[in-house]
Amino acid sequence: MTELLFIAFSNRLDAVELAHNVGGQLAEEGITWALYLLDSEKPPSLDSLTLVVSLGGDGTFLKAARLAHGSGARVLAVNLGRVGFLLNVPPTEIVENIRGAIASDAVSERLALQISVSGSEVNEFALNEVVVERASAGHMVKVKTYVNDEEYLTYAADGVMVATPTGSTGYNFSAGGPVVDASMALMIVTPIAPHFTIDRSIVVPEDKVIRFVTEENPAVLVADGRTIGSLQPGQFVEIRQNVSPVRVVATRSFDLATRLRRSLREGHA
Repeated sequence: MTELLFIAFSNRLDAVELAHNVGGQLAEEGITWALYLLDSEKPPSLDSLTLVVSLGGDGTFLKAARLAHGSGARVLAVNLGRVGFLLNVPPTEIVENIRGAIASDAVSERLALQISVSGSEVNEFALNEVVVERASAGHMVKVKTYVNDEEYLTYAADGVMVATPTGSTGYNFSAGGPVVDASMALMIVTPIAPHFTIDRSIVVPEDKVIRFVTEENPAVLVADGRTIGSLQPGQFVEIRQNVSPVRVVATRSFDLATRLRRSLREGHA
């Protein structure tokens, strides 16, 4: 089995070139490697011992994390994007971080989500967030929320999401939700453009089960930017902590404050 698996999109020529350059250098040290292109239809070959290296932006990392999670592999996040809230390894430090990861099993375990839908076979994974959103422009969704069977708020909004701490700097942040350190164990419920109702987020412990019940209008279900299903009025989606965390390689200190300062400055340059 390949020790090192680089993951990138084929149209990111800089990522493909970096993979070949770094892979060739490490091959001289006896490390086997391969490059998997995310627009390929063939699944990659990996197991729990494979080190997955994401080359790109946050979107590439989310796809790499999904692949790594399925096999219990570790993932190293290299930032070739512009903002890169989720990424903490610059390309100039990729070789030393790969060597360090191969020499050590140190990881940061990130809470992930498990998603199921009533009356369907949907059983999905998300690292950032899961969103119930309106199915068509001009028609908001009405979503009743429950936490462990206790009824909370009913939102009339463009959508409602559950975000993880890792995903708190993504869509959740854009929707006005709180930024949370990725090491924390919790889930964040954030409405998206709510109409005439509370617009604050609700933070709950990781051991709770969150249920969204759609009313009146159909909705679309999106996980980490991927459409995974739809909800008809009366259907519900349940979101809970995934039994297995995403294993992100623990690298040099790159705390939340530094990420926010750098990413926000670069993202709004």
